[in-house]
Order: sequence, then C-alpha cells, then structure tokens
Amino acid sequence: MEIIIYVLQGILIFLFLIAGVGKVTGSKMHIENFKTWGLPQWFRVVTGIIEIAGAALLITGYWVPSSALIGALLLGITGVGGILTHIRMKDSFKDTAMILLLTILSFIVFFMYL
Repeated sequence: MEIIIYVLQGILIFLFLIAGVGKVTGSKMHIENFKTWGLPQWFRVVTGIIEIAGAALLITGYWVPSSALIGALLLGITGVGGILTHIRMKDSFKDTAMILLLTILSFIVFFMYL
C-alpha cells in the first residue's frame, strides 16, 4: 500500500509542478485560459504558487507524512476550484478531465494518509 501512495504522490508532484511553474512563469496557454475564464492574472500566479507549494509538501511528505497529508488536501481543494471553474464555463469533459483526475488522486492520497 505504501508503494501505491508514493507512486500517486510522484504523479501529483510531477503534474502540479509543471502546471504551477507554467502559471507562475506566464505560459501563453495559462494566460489565455485565465482570460477566457474571466479571472485576473494575479489569481493565475497565486494558483501557480499554491500548486508548487502543494507539490513541495508532497515531496516533503516522503519523509514527513503529515506534510503529504496537508499537501494533498491543499491540492485537492485547489482542484475542486478548478473543476468548478470548468463547470461554470461549461467547458467540455475533455478540458475538465485532467483537473478532475488530479483532484481525485489528491483526495485518494489524502485519505490514504489519514
């Protein structure tokens, strides 16, 4: 069971680091998405910082399990916000699927650490 948690953590770390760094550095895709969603660009940066912080907590969680618990919860809550944004904008399932999957994985990791 421990191996499953570590693998899921690794997946979340990798994908949230990519997404977070893209948001913070202002990749064209993220800038356009936040414009389309009607969200301010400062919120894009804050979201990216939260994603990077959550990934860092998951990394620390390999040695300090309570850190992974907090990181997974933080990313799960952030993911819920992303899902609600996609629903509000009536985006396709294809556009929503990745954040939906990451949110589910985040909550799985969270509950596995409880």
